[in-house]
Amino acid sequence: MAPGVALFGVLAAFTIANYAHQGALPFYNAMMPELVPVDHRGRLSGMGAAFGYLGSITGVVLTFPFFTGQLPILGTIPDRVVSFLRSAVPFTTHGGRVSTFVPTAILVLLFSLPLFLFCRDHNVIHGKKHIAWSEAFRDVRNTLNEAKKYPGTVRFIFTSFLYQDAMGTIIANMALYAIFAMGFVKGSEATLFVILTVPAVIGSYGIGRLVDHFGPKRTLSWVLASWIVLLFSMIIVPSRTAFWIVGACIGLIYGGVSTAERPLLLSLVPDIEAGRFFSLMVLSARAAAVVGPFVWAFAVDGLTPSMGIKFAYRAGVTTVAIGMTLALWMLRGVPDNFTRTVGSR
Repeated sequence: MAPGVALFGVLAAFTIANYAHQGALPFYNAMMPELVPVDHRGRLSGMGAAFGYLGSITGVVLTFPFFTGQLPILGTIPDRVVSFLRSAVPFTTHGGRVSTFVPTAILVLLFSLPLFLFCRDHNVIHGKKHIAWSEAFRDVRNTLNEAKKYPGTVRFIFTSFLYQDAMGTIIANMALYAIFAMGFVKGSEATLFVILTVPAVIGSYGIGRLVDHFGPKRTLSWVLASWIVLLFSMIIVPSRTAFWIVGACIGLIYGGVSTAERPLLLSLVPDIEAGRFFSLMVLSARAAAVVGPFVWAFAVDGLTPSMGIKFAYRAGVTTVAIGMTLALWMLRGVPDNFTRTVGSR
């Protein structure tokens, strides 16, 4: 196959896979009102986030042997075990990054089976129904217009754009920051991933309990404020050890955003409209994924020639902190509709 054709095929497959993953998120989030009462949504959201990060760790552990023949932190796996794994799973013989795709697809299927087999929609539309795809895309504008009927919804969507922009940017560039600003050697990515993800499992569940006790808006405000403090701490920490401590603290609150934002959006819109507005929030987050790296690159590339690479990367983190500060300011104008149910714990 010609290299150009192969590249196009890979990009097309990745685009479709990413679209399908992002498209599943609104339905996943919109199931929450059917699963638990209002005063347990934070707990369920936190458990979902915690298990998601646990799944990330599991995915890395199970696919890393196909990649390098090693396990993160634990080290080299016996050659006979690696040979058996690569002979049992197709397209993994040569190792490297490409060998992780088929094992990942198998894991996605296995972990999706409980949803396929045991979860049922409560309001099923029987029979085939034509899907008006063109109308569905036009409906994005209608959803924005209808959002004005629910006070604070539009403001919260823009708030989520700001903090998702900041979070996505710093996580995507944190390994580079560790290398170029803090002097870490290349190859620290796996360790950084563990440092961020393991605390996120614990923090997500704990923050979910805070949501049920104090409400999603107050909890999200605390999470964003913690982000701001930790981002500025990342800029000024003097040593690598301190950087790891800040990274672990970021991991502890990392799942707090998704844990609190889902109950908060559900408090602003009717449950029956949840799918549409979660779709809008996902669309906002994907737009943020484009804008954030552009601002980061503009700051880092623009300042490196004159100020040096360490200063430039710290300036990049400053832009992220500013975005998070704006998000916290925007969130102040979102209504707090939280009311604790009598007897809730």
